[in-house]
Amino acid sequence: MERIDTYLPDYDFVERHACEVAASSEAVIAVAADYRPESDPFFRRMIALREAPMRGLRQILGRRDPAPAAFGLQNFLLLEQAAGGLVYGLVGRFWRADYGLVTLADGSAYRAYREPGVPKLALAFSAEPLGPGRTRLSTETRVFCPDRGAWLRFAPYWYAIRPVSGLIRSRILASIKRQSERRDSA
Repeated sequence: MERIDTYLPDYDFVERHACEVAASSEAVIAVAADYRPESDPFFRRMIALREAPMRGLRQILGRRDPAPAAFGLQNFLLLEQAAGGLVYGLVGRFWRADYGLVTLADGSAYRAYREPGVPKLALAFSAEPLGPGRTRLSTETRVFCPDRGAWLRFAPYWYAIRPVSGLIRSRILASIKRQSERRDSA
């Protein structure tokens, strides 16, 4: 059983990406744990584009309170970090301008969460040793919609963001690969 199955065994949407890395699985997971997608200019531009309606509405309404920080890995809950893998969770109405995020305390709260109309997302990284100094790095994103209403709201959002999300995942893997190979060869 994969780590992600512990947190989100049932799902309606899934995206998977993988690459081979010339580094040990330990080095790969260490780099993955430290990686922040916000460091990628493409990621920052896509998030800025995604959040433009929310920020524009704040301006139109004359909101003076500080705008929320741009979306990033800090919004995810680390569910598990172990040798060979990482699992993050996120709960919210992702199609809303503000993502409709729900704050949860820990993995137990994530597993127990069952609010109608609110999808759960799990993001996992796994590093499978292929031989001495070779690893298969994989990422998998799953989304579970608890009811038909959530599915009907989430599906158009998923299909709109999926191409960019897939490109972001590929860029994340490529960055982790480069950094892992540099670290392992040093």
